[in-house]
Amino acid sequence: MAEARVIPLHGADREVPRRRGGAREAERASASASGAEAAAAAEAEAGGGGGGAAEGAAEWERHLAELLRFARRRLQGEYEVDEFGFDPDLTDHVLMPPLRPLYEKWFRVETIGMHNVPARGGALIVANHSGTLPLDALMTAFAVRNDHPARRHLRMLGADLVFKTPVLGALARKSGQTLACNPDAERLLRSGELVGVWPEGFKGIGKPFKDRYKLQRFGRGGFVSAALNTGVPIIPCSIVGAEEIYPKIGDIKALARLFGFPYFPVTPFFPLLGPLGAVPLPSKWYIEFGEPIRTDEYGEHAADDPMLVFNLTDQVRETIQQTLYRLLTQRRNVFLG
Repeated sequence: MAEARVIPLHGADREVPRRRGGAREAERASASASGAEAAAAAEAEAGGGGGGAAEGAAEWERHLAELLRFARRRLQGEYEVDEFGFDPDLTDHVLMPPLRPLYEKWFRVETIGMHNVPARGGALIVANHSGTLPLDALMTAFAVRNDHPARRHLRMLGADLVFKTPVLGALARKSGQTLACNPDAERLLRSGELVGVWPEGFKGIGKPFKDRYKLQRFGRGGFVSAALNTGVPIIPCSIVGAEEIYPKIGDIKALARLFGFPYFPVTPFFPLLGPLGAVPLPSKWYIEFGEPIRTDEYGEHAADDPMLVFNLTDQVRETIQQTLYRLLTQRRNVFLG
């Protein structure tokens, strides 16, 4: 089986080369997949005039053809990963699709201000964190990929725990995430990537339900330093709806220490209902991307000025907090919007 090529990190404008594999097994799989794709296309075309049932069959055939093409690329090694381990092909065809029902049907996410996210070049999206589990980060990444005209990938910065967890760590790397540290963030930003960070960390995502939509401390402003060092804009992002999916009313600290978690949440349904209690409540979500805050107008060593870093950090935090308050006043119902 052919192996994927590892390519250096590249910007949005760089054309990425492709490499064909030469294994006989891959060629046989390619021929089989091509024949299946042709058959799927022919059946879909033949069923075009049969009304709703035919349209459903055509849609199913289209997905099947895409799956076969994906399998052929994997067998032939016609996919690439960057130096961080990001695999766009796997992300788009395996990791992203399961999020679509959650995004469109369960949470019914509405995005506001997507035009504030640049179509190319480096930028840093900074968002509030909530919901006990980090579904808000996944929904934000899906929103940027699905709703933005340029269909950009959001390179998220994650905590150490994410990458130390078996399976989850590998999947996080393949989906484009990397460790939340300034060197990695700056390399991504300088290469023209769109980077996402949730500076509240576990204090935000694991806060009690009574403190919902009250922003926690934004760390030491490391994300501002990264933006200043690279001259990219900071885009405040405010997420409403995530706080209600798992209302955290308690914390079993003994179990948290046992498993090495920052907290072990207790909600009205978990662990009382077991696995059923892990199903998130279907709250209505809004994700608003605010106006970019420029950092390229400051000097070369602006990141070394602690007062400037503090003021920009406070500006971003206050912008998100006020936007949350505004969205909450406009929301009439937690589940209906």
